[in-house]
Amino acid sequence: MASFISNLLSMFSSGDAPKAAGPAVEPQEHAGCMIHPAPIKEGSQYRLAGRIEKQVGDAVLVRTFIRADMFTSMDDAVESTFRKARQIIDQNGASLFSDGAPERSA
Repeated sequence: MASFISNLLSMFSSGDAPKAAGPAVEPQEHAGCMIHPAPIKEGSQYRLAGRIEKQVGDAVLVRTFIRADMFTSMDDAVESTFRKARQIIDQNGASLFSDGAPERSA
């Protein structure tokens, strides 16, 4: 567990955000939000990651998420990202974007 946290922190210590792996995947809509999968390639595996966007007036509010789940294929990571994002949206409801922050982690 400690190595996971140190690896995660080291990704951000360089000042660069983690880069999504592979080709762009078409976003999916769920409950008025757009889900954009962005798995992160780590060695030969892919970490579950993505963002949820919602149009509020003229602004687009963004909630990013990175989870510990690892997958051996990009397709599995993308499928699980959509499933996890729908779960985040359903569990949080309107409170996911209620603070009005333009961008934050979910």
